[in-house]
Amino acid sequence: MMRRVLIANRGEIAVRIIRACRRARIESVAVFSEADRAGLHVRMADFAYPIGPANPGESYLNADRIIATAHQAGADAIHPGYGFLSENAAFAERVQKEGLVWIGPPPSAIALMGDKVAARKLMQTSNVPVVPGSDGPIGDVQSALREAQSAGFPILLKAVAGGGGKGMRLVSSPDEWLTAFEGASREAQKAFGDGRMFWEKCIVGSHHIEIQVLGGPDGRAVALGERECSIQRRHQKVIEESPSPLMTKELRERMCAAAVAAAQGCGYVGAGTVEFLVDDQRNFYFLEMNTRLQVEHPVTEAVTGLDLVMEQFRIASPDGWTPPDLSAAPFGHAIEFRIYAEDPQNNFLPSPGVLSVYREPDGPGVRVDSGVYQGSEISVHYDPMISKLVVWGRDRAEGIARAAAALEEYLIGGVATTIGFHRDVLRLQEFIDGHTTTDFIAKHFNADLESGAPDESLSRAIALAATLYVCRQSERHSRTVGASPTMPVGSRWLTRGRHEATARWPVGSLPKGL
Repeated sequence: MMRRVLIANRGEIAVRIIRACRRARIESVAVFSEADRAGLHVRMADFAYPIGPANPGESYLNADRIIATAHQAGADAIHPGYGFLSENAAFAERVQKEGLVWIGPPPSAIALMGDKVAARKLMQTSNVPVVPGSDGPIGDVQSALREAQSAGFPILLKAVAGGGGKGMRLVSSPDEWLTAFEGASREAQKAFGDGRMFWEKCIVGSHHIEIQVLGGPDGRAVALGERECSIQRRHQKVIEESPSPLMTKELRERMCAAAVAAAQGCGYVGAGTVEFLVDDQRNFYFLEMNTRLQVEHPVTEAVTGLDLVMEQFRIASPDGWTPPDLSAAPFGHAIEFRIYAEDPQNNFLPSPGVLSVYREPDGPGVRVDSGVYQGSEISVHYDPMISKLVVWGRDRAEGIARAAAALEEYLIGGVATTIGFHRDVLRLQEFIDGHTTTDFIAKHFNADLESGAPDESLSRAIALAATLYVCRQSERHSRTVGASPTMPVGSRWLTRGRHEATARWPVGSLPKGL
């Protein structure tokens, strides 16, 4: 049985896994870079250890340090979350060789599905339709251009080892081919250490639909239904929902069967996602498989009632795994909004800074997964996502109504955010009618976007009130118990053994719940 799990990640997903550990009565071990010393995941975990500087290459991507820390902490398992080392087959293999439980798919499945060209070939042998494209990595750039011209523009150039929209370029004409290829290859080399490229026909106005799967050690696999992920910027998702407004019963059955075939074809074990593009005739094509827990997994949890991290724990345990009963799924409708520290009026560029105001919405059917608190810093070193707002309703109309109310209630100051953008989306009749495709933002948004910039007058007023509150509480604490003025009375940190490097809050930290 797993007794103590090290979470090789940070922020929101680390907090999410810590909460699952508590429910499973498993001790959690957080790791943190110098930039994350005061992170929420560090405060919440049972144990916390420093792993290096802010630069991810020296901390969250440092496999040697993470594995050494796992042994130092007495952990018997590692959960990678998403991003960083989560889809690194060599890291997964080494974790297992070190005698630790890897809470993820087999290294062989990660390697196979991480190579987009190899994955395409596997899908073809598994009778899963794929987007027309190159048979292998591009060797001769001019020869590949001639092949792409025969398929017809626009064309997508994609990194063989890609993901998250990196190493991807849309090519609208032959004149753009060489420049796009060189730029995408450089970006892929920098992001993945692999500059190889391949091309696919771009299906204009398509739906991006993904199927959540769970695979067991005995070869069984189940599909948990779909998520609609078509609203994207820079090929990265910003809004997801389930069920998809596009879906029919017959199409869902066919796509779920294809996803199960994909999972079984690569010997998949654990939670994963098979992604497809669907054209306007409801023909679907394999896009890629994400061999990890997805950012948007709460959408599926909301309509199935499952806890996918707990399912990962069960699959990784030696007791055996029984596939969940999905006869009643999907139930209701869920929508997720990724709240980024980005300015939609400035091409969604990141807006790092300190959260001078932070108040999450609440109410029936409202869930917020975050890794921040008031006073947290959105660092330039990491992805600028602040949180995920997930709403559930008995039907899509109720889900949209709850989302509109929650977005109005969500207060964030100090940085620009995408909250205003999400409110604009909800006002569009095309979204209300479920007409969302991958070109949705390009078609419907321009300079008329609601500003993502913070309301500075509101920020200053609330920050002043918060500062006064902290000062008064600190004075009261020091008078009554002689505690440190920067640490709330009753904090778990005063009473539980922790690594010495995490033993002090930064001056000015706010008590939880303010």
